[in-house]
Amino acid sequence: MGDGRWGGADRWRSAGRTVARVLVVWGVSTLTMLLLAGLLPDFQLQSADGDSFTRTALTAATAAGAFGLLGALVWPLIVRALLLVPALVLGLLVFFLNGSLLLVALWLIPDGRGAADPETAVVVAAVMSAVASATSTALAVRDDDAYRRRLYRLTGRTRPRDPGDTAGSVPGTVFLQLDGVGHHVLRGAVADGLMPTVAGWLDTGHRLTPWRTDWSSQTGASQLGILHGSNEDVPAFRWYEKDTGRLMVSNRPASAVELQRRAVRRTGDGGLLTVDGASRGNLFSGGADQLALVLSMAARRGRRNRSRAGYFAYFSDPANAVRTAGSLVTECFREMYQSTRALLRRETPRVSRGGTYPFVRAFATVVERDVVVSAVMGDMLAGRTAVYADLVAYDEVAHHSGPHGRDTDQVLARLDRAIGLIATVAEHAPRPYRIVLLSDHGQSPGETFESAYGLTLKDLVRAGCGLPVPRRVRRTRSGSEARDAARDALRSALHRPVDESGETARELPARPSEPVVLASGNLGLVSFPDVPHRMTREEIDRRHPALLRTLAHHPGVGFVLVASAEHGSVVIARDGAEVPVTELADGGPLAVFGRGAARAVRRTDGFPHVADIMVNSMYDPATGTVHAFEEQIGSHGGLGGEQSHAFLLSPPDLSPPVGAGEELVGAEQVHQVLRRWLRESSGPQVPLGPVEIAPSADASESLLPVDDPVAPDKNH
Repeated sequence: MGDGRWGGADRWRSAGRTVARVLVVWGVSTLTMLLLAGLLPDFQLQSADGDSFTRTALTAATAAGAFGLLGALVWPLIVRALLLVPALVLGLLVFFLNGSLLLVALWLIPDGRGAADPETAVVVAAVMSAVASATSTALAVRDDDAYRRRLYRLTGRTRPRDPGDTAGSVPGTVFLQLDGVGHHVLRGAVADGLMPTVAGWLDTGHRLTPWRTDWSSQTGASQLGILHGSNEDVPAFRWYEKDTGRLMVSNRPASAVELQRRAVRRTGDGGLLTVDGASRGNLFSGGADQLALVLSMAARRGRRNRSRAGYFAYFSDPANAVRTAGSLVTECFREMYQSTRALLRRETPRVSRGGTYPFVRAFATVVERDVVVSAVMGDMLAGRTAVYADLVAYDEVAHHSGPHGRDTDQVLARLDRAIGLIATVAEHAPRPYRIVLLSDHGQSPGETFESAYGLTLKDLVRAGCGLPVPRRVRRTRSGSEARDAARDALRSALHRPVDESGETARELPARPSEPVVLASGNLGLVSFPDVPHRMTREEIDRRHPALLRTLAHHPGVGFVLVASAEHGSVVIARDGAEVPVTELADGGPLAVFGRGAARAVRRTDGFPHVADIMVNSMYDPATGTVHAFEEQIGSHGGLGGEQSHAFLLSPPDLSPPVGAGEELVGAEQVHQVLRRWLRESSGPQVPLGPVEIAPSADASESLLPVDDPVAPDKNH
């Protein structure tokens, strides 16, 4: 009886505090509206004849209450209706939609006392939402129950799951991937005071373990290996498959769903997150049943798997929407200022940062960050067992600003604040959480290949094949040398004269289809689509006698990998060294690329879809620079420097990732470590079995007609 009486009293006290908070927020909103009416000439709360202060205050209270109710009841419906609108457009519409709600609230005031110009309504609505949110948060901070309920609301949850759904005190695990943040960059950011949350963890015993990526040092290969335990046959970020005629690009939905299907078929289980897991902002699902912004699910049809459905929980709160939209606009201006500053200072290296890039950067650094962080907070409040989330902000900015400097320092500081927020919310979760930080690769700086030599890799390949190239390329030293070498080699091989364009006499067979040249950071891939098998060096030399020599001897190229009928496969280095892959060692022609390079090349050489020619750019160990074959001054995708060195930061109560003196090598080994940690936290994880992913209706978008050019895709 006593327990029930006290329980009832507690509920009444809680209800009373809730009502008091609502009244305080309403009162502060009313005062804010009165202040704005006094400051903004185009915003009024009085009739044309004027009103007493009491009457004006009543009008303000009515408008504030109506605006608050519309925000709570109507706003979520608006956001749900706009899920089909692209996320960037939705972010820009937020201000205007919120202003429209204010105009409706003013229209509801009796006697037409409230009025505002549309532009003013946008400003008033934004200020009102921000003040109401700040007031509500301040009131809830000293009340754990109220703060927890506010967190539930902000993350789209109405209540925690039934306590029986969680394992009580058994810890859950959150894996936060800081995309593109290499081991060296993280250590530098901690030393420079940019990441105090991470620094605090290191001071309390967290282990910082470097791990070495595969040759394909990019998110597609790394995350597929980490989440699904296999990245076999992923030679690059983008590659051409001769047997299907398909251009695979890791960050396209049709390709992502196919890569995930192959990995599931190869391993025999759904992935790392099959047991009560959540996947947020990733390329792949990891077998999770809770998904938001997962690319491999974006190709699927159905309400549950729509790629934008993950935005609803976050944007359904107007305060969240206004705050994120404001940050998005600020980030766009920040990028324009930073790019202009770099241009005026003539900073080098530099790439173009105009067009839509400021909006792309703002989406990656603001919208996606806020939505993913909110989703992770919701997962913890729901007590989920395993969560894996990718924060892509640093990677996006580093591609265009470089991996080191003021621009990326600011991004790292904001990422640390997001990590700190997640750690704070974990204290209010129904179960303890272990937070593991990791990255999928690093980034290496350097001038682009085109900027350094005046031609692209595709131009160099075409010149080496004796194919037509643009006039600007013919004027470069590299282009001229390649065309001369091709002409001389062809004349020597055929003992026939050739004209100035490199064409042979008419008696020769028709020219074969042109090579497909693809770039993945500083890794290039050359394929000949009309040959159904992987071409050998001997076949390539017969068709294009100067091509391999042109590539291997170019100062911007570190080495090339090509099959050989005589030696199996060979690596041809710039100094003329040729070593069969079976005899490769870290001390040979790959020595400059560091320990493990030979193993990485040998593994990729065995992939079914390895390109006819794999080209890795030069690497200067003195400066740490590479030359990307794309428009990126911070790049990854091949071998050379910081891009190959990722990190794993784990709490001290988890077992060491590897034994003393051992190395953590490859994404597949990282997967095994994470699986072990999940077993340590929650007992044996029983895979739910293979997850069958239906083929996308849009799969045809990645089929490549062999005679069509390949459009570049820089976003990875």
